[in-house]
Amino acid sequence: MGVQPDTWIRRMAVEHGMIEPFAEAQVRKTDGGDAVISYGISSYGYDLRVSTEFKVFTNVFNTVVDPKHFDDRSFVDMDTEICIVPPNSFALARSIEYFRIPRDILTICLGKSTYARCGIIVNVTPFEPEWEGHVTLEISNTTPLPAKIYANEGLAQVLFLKAESVCEVSYADRKGKYMKQRGITGPKM
Repeated sequence: MGVQPDTWIRRMAVEHGMIEPFAEAQVRKTDGGDAVISYGISSYGYDLRVSTEFKVFTNVFNTVVDPKHFDDRSFVDMDTEICIVPPNSFALARSIEYFRIPRDILTICLGKSTYARCGIIVNVTPFEPEWEGHVTLEISNTTPLPAKIYANEGLAQVLFLKAESVCEVSYADRKGKYMKQRGITGPKM
């Protein structure tokens, strides 16, 4: 990259709107001094926050989860500061941050270790060159116990990989189906 990765990420976020809103430092406490699961800039990436919007999967209507014919009755919509994901279940959420990925960057999104150490897994997802939008986050509770997810705190880390040259065909060029998504976006065909 020629400059330190955290400097490059900061510059791209501030000057080019790559991450909005952008926390220029690693945040570990609220203004009131309470501990939070960290978010903001890191050495080679950015720790994104989860919003208060959740879709928690349920079997109340006994539907089948089918990515080609997704039934919205498979989940319950919630707007909450703390989301309880049932045992051995799953929820969708979205990032607070809106991302605009440059044409010469690929990102990989990984769950934070604080949650992973509790059996809560965030699916690994790439953000392709020239993709933009809120990130739809897939959260699995692999434990036999209910699990808490804290809104407005860190949930996943985005790692930035810079290519030596721009890609031939970007996500925007392909008119990707998840381009410019806002809110939680379910599977599309």
